[in-house]
Amino acid sequence: MTIAELQEDRVVEGVYAVRMKRKLRTKSGAPYLALELVDPTGRVEARVWNDVELLDGRFAEGDAVRVLARVEKFRDRLQLDVRSLESADVDPQTLTPALRRDRDELGGFLEFLVAELVHPGLRATVEATLADRDLASFPATHDDHHSYAGGLLEHTVGVATLARETAQLHPRLRSDLLLAAALVHDVGRTVELGPGPAFSLSAEGRLLGHVHLGLRLIEGHAEGVNAAQLAELLHCVAVHHDARGARTAEAAVLYHANQLDAVAATRKVD
Repeated sequence: MTIAELQEDRVVEGVYAVRMKRKLRTKSGAPYLALELVDPTGRVEARVWNDVELLDGRFAEGDAVRVLARVEKFRDRLQLDVRSLESADVDPQTLTPALRRDRDELGGFLEFLVAELVHPGLRATVEATLADRDLASFPATHDDHHSYAGGLLEHTVGVATLARETAQLHPRLRSDLLLAAALVHDVGRTVELGPGPAFSLSAEGRLLGHVHLGLRLIEGHAEGVNAAQLAELLHCVAVHHDARGARTAEAAVLYHANQLDAVAATRKVD
């Protein structure tokens, strides 16, 4: 049974990938496993309360597993009470949650947005920075908005589109700077995160974070821009999570475009 089909108070069997695995202890000191399981339709938390030591040795984070469990509700969310679990002979990559939009269509939108850059240096810098980065294979965040394979591509296109439209509404903005920054603002995620389904933080990602890693990528691929232009671009990317840190209108707009796309993708619609 897929995760999207889960219903409360049912016993289910399915094959899922282990996105997260933690060995914890209850208040009384008893060990248990806290898991997050995923498949292409979604994700669900799971708990292993019995035979913990035995089952713990059967799988690792990132593996595909066959699970027999009872579906329960905990804090208004479905959760699996695992009865049995064993390794499954399935490629975990095929179980990674994926975007619902067409990847080729999104890739075409990305190419269109890059082609909208008029400044040859900014365009060359963006093209070089994105050239060997597979945005369609990574999430935009580890556990928040667009947190599925291809979420990074979807989010990048969303933020860049908002930036482009805002620049058209407000001609005082430097449209090439804003659009270029939007296109590369999260490129550091491709270094920060490992492959699916776990998308675990890399050693660099854990220590430096996606913003710093993105700035290094951009600096390493800068072409045809002078020091001042590069500094403007880097500043926009550096503060895209920090509204108070924005020293230019373009940096402030990028912050809000990033927030808007994240909220639009996650906030519940009544």
